[in-house]
Amino acid sequence: MKRELRKTADGSNTLYVPDLDEHYHSFHGALQEAKHVFIQNGLLNQKKTSLRVLEVGFGTGLNALLTACAAFRLGYTIDYVGIEAYPVPTELMEKMDYACLLEDNNAALFYEQIIHSKWSTTNSIHAKFQLTKLEERIEDTLIGKKFDLIYFDAFGPRVQNEIWNVSILKKMYSFLNFDGELVTYCAKGQFKRDLKSCGFEVFSLNGPPGKREMVRSRKIK
Repeated sequence: MKRELRKTADGSNTLYVPDLDEHYHSFHGALQEAKHVFIQNGLLNQKKTSLRVLEVGFGTGLNALLTACAAFRLGYTIDYVGIEAYPVPTELMEKMDYACLLEDNNAALFYEQIIHSKWSTTNSIHAKFQLTKLEERIEDTLIGKKFDLIYFDAFGPRVQNEIWNVSILKKMYSFLNFDGELVTYCAKGQFKRDLKSCGFEVFSLNGPPGKREMVRSRKIK
């Protein structure tokens, strides 16, 4: 898969896939989007401070980095699993340079550890954050533990519709603990209806810059 490095509106980098005409993050601001959707409206909405987090679409590791930084800063203990069918080459991830935009002295070290962590192995990024990266398709994933929070960050339905269908959403529901949540940047009407059909309680929230809405959903049964 060919990928090109692109600068987004907030100064942070993302990747562009010409064959799909798709960006890994919002071109309105990769860092802004990740912070707003997954940290502010995902991680920081949790009532517990010891969490298992699943990321669908590990991508450049930006969400993992922000979560590791938040865990260190707030004292959260996080067991983080990232699933990625098409891993970004390490040499390309090294060019993302997210740490330069974060007001966190540990960001550069954490990101280096994240991108160099071995796949299919549990890696300690710091005392409060352990990371397991799995190179596989979400359709094939079988995980023998439950999660408190899912970051659903796959490519959008336009280019990866098979990831957003009811069968996958039912799988996400089964992966969650009771009262667990799934957050995503997508707020399409059909997607929200499908979430409800799987048993999720669905909340439409204000979106990040350039996007009107995002979604947070909760397992209530």
